[in-house]
Amino acid sequence: MPVKIRLQRHGKKGNAFYHIVVADSRAPRDGKFIERIGSYNPNTNPATIDLNVDKGVQWLQNGAQPTDTTRAILSYKGVLYKKHLQGGVTKGALTQEQADAKFAAWVESKQSKIDAKKGGLTASAAEKAKARLVEEAKIKEERAKAIAAKNAPVAEAPAAEEAAEEATPEENNEAAAE
Repeated sequence: MPVKIRLQRHGKKGNAFYHIVVADSRAPRDGKFIERIGSYNPNTNPATIDLNVDKGVQWLQNGAQPTDTTRAILSYKGVLYKKHLQGGVTKGALTQEQADAKFAAWVESKQSKIDAKKGGLTASAAEKAKARLVEEAKIKEERAKAIAAKNAPVAEAPAAEEAAEEATPEENNEAAAE
């Protein structure tokens, strides 16, 4: 019975959510499976992956073949690296403590990269929000100036007519005096 580690689709249309399952390769995509070892949500940034690493390593050592996408997920979470380290332990190249220490260091560095990406995403989102507020303030000021300019000639026109009327009698008196 050939066994595959693959994705099983769930979620509504356009909003996929996947379970990472171990299944017989002859079973339908969303059909019968042997064991569920994790989940994968590509809708978040970065994608949310919940995976039982030990179960993944156990199934890989028993001969389960991951699909291409699942292989990428397993590599991202360190399952393939842990399987590689376990191979070194069985051959005698490493002790179990050394392999565990290497894997823990790798997980720590990977987690720091993920945290840095999350921090960068939140910082860029805050930066975009500030830029948007500044842009909206500029637009609001321009609209206020346009409204003031539109209303100002209406107020100045009667004042200009009054000034012209006041100037006219004085000019008439000056013209008569000459």
